[in-house]
Amino acid sequence: MSAENNHGLKSLDAALSVLNHLASLNGPTTLSEIARAHDMPASKVHRYLASFVSAGLVQQQGRSGRYDLGPAASQMGLAALARNDFVNSASEGLPDLSAETGVTVLLAVWANNGATVVRWERGASPTDTSMGLGTTLPLLNSATGRVFLAWGPPRAIAPARDSQIRRLSRQPDVLQDVEPTKASVAALAERIRQQGFATVEGRFIPGLIAVSAPILDWQGEAQAAITLVGTDPEMMAPECPQVRLLTAYCAEKSVVRAAG
Repeated sequence: MSAENNHGLKSLDAALSVLNHLASLNGPTTLSEIARAHDMPASKVHRYLASFVSAGLVQQQGRSGRYDLGPAASQMGLAALARNDFVNSASEGLPDLSAETGVTVLLAVWANNGATVVRWERGASPTDTSMGLGTTLPLLNSATGRVFLAWGPPRAIAPARDSQIRRLSRQPDVLQDVEPTKASVAALAERIRQQGFATVEGRFIPGLIAVSAPILDWQGEAQAAITLVGTDPEMMAPECPQVRLLTAYCAEKSVVRAAG
């Protein structure tokens, strides 16, 4: 019995390593690529994937037959993120912040290679947007993404930053306030850090204004971002009451770095 249990655990470990491998990639992959990465027979990897597909943790794409994480994996990830201490602490006052500012407030964390919305509080004047829980916002042309560009863990942010720079270099008009180069993006991140918050006007969703500030851990890195979403361009000004409320709220929820 003991040997069977040990064998079962090893099989589970092997299966979970396949799932973790899919989670580490930036997109779908083939059965042969997964088998090669794990030095396993393709038939064995296929059995694991078939079980994950049945559970909704993995999905197989149409004609290409490539494998990627499925909807159940996304649900599990969001549930885990929602239990994060920073998320719980920051979420408590979102209804009050929304009421005080009069606009929609969202909370996002870094997941799925992007700024992912895990809390959403609609304002007194709801904004017309398709964004919601689980939405992943772009790093360079959303206020929420720019908070992680400026304060996110560099090793986690760099692949998404470089990928978006390459993509946007073919669409230079998308980034109206910065050139799609590493030097220009680095200068943008420094300006955001100096200002203490990030803003974007209608570049992700036309007609909407977004202002976002970080919730920092003891290392000074963003564990979450709080974003105000409205329609008034004056909301982007540093002296705007809504910006002051946002930055004060995020400062209160951040962990102050110990002196020395």
